[in-house]
Amino acid sequence: MKSDLKFPFYAKASLVFIGLFSFISMLYIARSIIVPVIYSVIIAIVLTPVVDFFVKRKLNRVLAIGMTLALLIIFTIAAIVLLSSQMMVFSDTFPDLVRKFHELTAQSIAWVSENFNISTRKINTWLAEKNKSAMTGAGAALNQTLINTGGVLIILVLIPVYTFMILFYQPLLIAFIHKLFKAVHKDEVNAVLAATKKIIRSYLIGLLIEAAIIAILNCSALLILGIDYAILLGVIGAMVNVIPYIGGFIAVALPMIIALTTKSPAAALSVFGVYVIIQFIDNHYIIPKVVASKVQINALMSIVVVLCGGALWGVPGMFLSIPLIAILKVIFDHIEPLKPWGYLLGDSMPPLLGKYSPFKKVTN
Repeated sequence: MKSDLKFPFYAKASLVFIGLFSFISMLYIARSIIVPVIYSVIIAIVLTPVVDFFVKRKLNRVLAIGMTLALLIIFTIAAIVLLSSQMMVFSDTFPDLVRKFHELTAQSIAWVSENFNISTRKINTWLAEKNKSAMTGAGAALNQTLINTGGVLIILVLIPVYTFMILFYQPLLIAFIHKLFKAVHKDEVNAVLAATKKIIRSYLIGLLIEAAIIAILNCSALLILGIDYAILLGVIGAMVNVIPYIGGFIAVALPMIIALTTKSPAAALSVFGVYVIIQFIDNHYIIPKVVASKVQINALMSIVVVLCGGALWGVPGMFLSIPLIAILKVIFDHIEPLKPWGYLLGDSMPPLLGKYSPFKKVTN
């Protein structure tokens, strides 16, 4: 005797929310395990064509993977050495920057005291209290940073290992995914896998191109303005700018501080104006043409998932949020009941008020 068990809507909704809460909690608790694996998967997908290139040249697969990872590590170390050489120049003149900053602070205190009739003693007392609280917070932050540094070092060791294993066992993993679904869905599974690979590769390549263009624009603008450490500040600004939506605000802060300390307030304002122009070019021309064209996600969902990724996994979550939501969109678009959710994530904008709008006035 068969009996269909039916749940009321509130019971179904409750089960969905409980399931989502449990899933998100698991993602947060296991972030130290999940985040390196996701980064490794993304790196493996990007490096797969290079590995295939070596394999087609009759090279052993293990050796091909090892050579590919070695080239990536060498390139990364070269970039770090280049930035470190610029950082050494910056560190040599850091005491002068601190001295100039104190001079600027003293001048600012004198100006505020003269124009707002506030005694310098009160201002200095207020600054001393703020410095004391800032130093207390900085000490706690330093301790937390030292703790996190150990975790970061472990992750930096694990990611190459994970990447090597994923590349080596790639045929096994793909076969496993196919076995999860019936043979009748083979074409759809292949389409999802192909679209996922294309999106990740295109998105990362687009980010690299965007970062290179922004680095050139930043360095050129700072060199023209005569700002010290222009190359270092321009490259750091381009790297930070990769963080969606908030990176641009962080990127302008450091060159403005350097300009204010070494030059004048007018120079700092000039830096701000130039960076506003660069951000306008980036947001309206570079990102739509180079990056956003690869990932068809609307701006509203992009902002939401970036904030959610930051709340869930911190800065690494911000980097991963856009490619992960793009992969989800691909999956939603290939599953009939989930297609409305894929449509919601996409950037296809329907007419605001169509022919059959419910707000259209009916005339007799």
